[in-house]
Amino acid sequence: MPSIRLVLTTLPNAEIAGALARTLVDAGLAACVNILAPCRSVYRWQGAVQEDGEIPLIIKTTAELYPALETYLRSRHPYELPEILALDVVAGLPDYLQWVVQSTSTGSADSASDLSSIQA
Repeated sequence: MPSIRLVLTTLPNAEIAGALARTLVDAGLAACVNILAPCRSVYRWQGAVQEDGEIPLIIKTTAELYPALETYLRSRHPYELPEILALDVVAGLPDYLQWVVQSTSTGSADSASDLSSIQA
């Protein structure tokens, strides 16, 4: 079975989430990105409890591509300390897992545009 990872992150708005999702798939770093419904996040930041709206993403990639994906996310994420969590997939439909592998090997790294023009 191929080694697949689900990567979780959150973004401040739908525009940034959509642009990031398309860029990751187009660049071949992700086979698919689910853009979930907006949520409210409650967290402690710099000693104070904060509450903000966020857009969660579920990113499907391979273990092999995870380091590049993490580097890409970290360098372009609008948050100072972004949530980037990777979960190993322990089981799944074999054909789907193979599709993830095939889909991430057909992207174009040259198409990974910079998201700096999209405002948070």
